[in-house]
Amino acid sequence: MDKTLLFSPWKIKDLELKNRVVMAPMDQYSAVDGYTNEWHTHHYVSRAIGQVGLIIFEVAAVSAKGRIDPGDLGIYEDGHIEGLAKIVAECHKYGSKVALQIGHAGRRGQLKDTPLLAPTALRFNEQYATPKEMDTNDIKQVILEFKQAGLRAKQAGFDALEIHAAHGYLLSSFLSPLTNQRSDAYGKNRALILQEILENLRETMDLPLIVRVSATDYHKQGNTPEKMAELLEPLSPLYDALNVSSGGVVQAPPKNYRATSGKATEETSIKVYPGYQIPYALVLKEALDKPTIGGGLLEEPKMAQRLVGSQVVDAIYLARALLKNPFWCFNAAMSLGQEIEIPKPYARMVYL
Repeated sequence: MDKTLLFSPWKIKDLELKNRVVMAPMDQYSAVDGYTNEWHTHHYVSRAIGQVGLIIFEVAAVSAKGRIDPGDLGIYEDGHIEGLAKIVAECHKYGSKVALQIGHAGRRGQLKDTPLLAPTALRFNEQYATPKEMDTNDIKQVILEFKQAGLRAKQAGFDALEIHAAHGYLLSSFLSPLTNQRSDAYGKNRALILQEILENLRETMDLPLIVRVSATDYHKQGNTPEKMAELLEPLSPLYDALNVSSGGVVQAPPKNYRATSGKATEETSIKVYPGYQIPYALVLKEALDKPTIGGGLLEEPKMAQRLVGSQVVDAIYLARALLKNPFWCFNAAMSLGQEIEIPKPYARMVYL
């Protein structure tokens, strides 16, 4: 183990981060027509007060029809900029850097009376409508929407941009052979739409670009971390960091599930445990040599320290742990004997 500490600084491109704790994007289902409200302010600023190094906002839809849920944030109108900008400015007061995740629901959208889009007309499950197979015009429109969303995010003052290409949403469904069965250029090169989105963003802005992917589909015919690395390698000059998750492309059955025929299903059951996605992050980090954020049910500070200390990942993301405790960083730093800035009104906690 080297001397890298959980609460030591690091960089994504030219973006200086004060520690290696990242808040994973978690949808709050609280927006109205894509607009922020007081809940979003309290939610994000409390984690900034708690000294999270990088706060990644929940996914903001690049189009109204691309929302996953009616309560999703949006970045598809100029009117969305003001509310987002106010929260970003408040987070900056406490030293946190802030990224916005932008995405499109694809075949996993849950808006009523809204046509779904996908690379291939395959529905997610019986509860979802069959999506429209996107034609070239649809694809070009989505690429434009991502570009416009990125420009709005920059206007709002975000420090970085995360492209949501995980969990079976639109870009993720292009990457997976399970959901992309096209015979055109976007099927022969499943990463082409992501490549063109990144190229457009690179041409128009200088913000660090993070890509979030599902490293494995948990399916025999799906992506593995090694296959995902092959897809992403040609895009390497276009992005600055990876945020590694898994699953969501197809619904994997519970552990030990068997089909009614008595035969095992093709899907691999997902065995979750603290840090269960870290091995996938390591594969991508070693293959692509990019700053890599990993996690998966992490809560224990000592485990987080071991992961960054041994350079398995460059930073760890927390989700549920930060929902339970916005001030996780304070407790973690004190338990590890590491220095962390504490806002003056909370300074007396060190004597507890």
